[in-house]
Amino acid sequence: MSAHFKKKSSNTKEEIPTASLPDIIFMLLIFFMVTTVLRETDLLVNVSIPQAEAVEKIDQKRLIQYVYIGPERRETGGLGEPAVQVDDAIVRDLPDIRQAMFRRLREEPRTIISMRVDRDIETGLLYDVQQELREAEALRVNYSTSREAD
Repeated sequence: MSAHFKKKSSNTKEEIPTASLPDIIFMLLIFFMVTTVLRETDLLVNVSIPQAEAVEKIDQKRLIQYVYIGPERRETGGLGEPAVQVDDAIVRDLPDIRQAMFRRLREEPRTIISMRVDRDIETGLLYDVQQELREAEALRVNYSTSREAD
């Protein structure tokens, strides 16, 4: 009776198909290239930010627009008069800040303006920049600091 119940052996291979693996790797490579931010701003002003005890980190860096205020770096290596930098350009006329921020806020209303101000800058220039930001309806403004050393 045991002759009727024979176990059949299968001829299937137990290998994982790898024919589509290069396509998957290429798609992942393209995905990470598209989603990674590589652009850094060239600083044209010298900024040494002040220290603070209570520092809060912002998670969504894509929503941040930086405004740098500090002495302008000269090509000869020295420092010049205080200047305002937005993106990669020095802003000579303060109303240009209002126009640039107004355009940025129309593109992305959740934009946060992060002010990186040199600790030795007089408050008059900082106040003027704040007024231009108010005129542009940029109400989400923070001030960048470094954590105070213990």
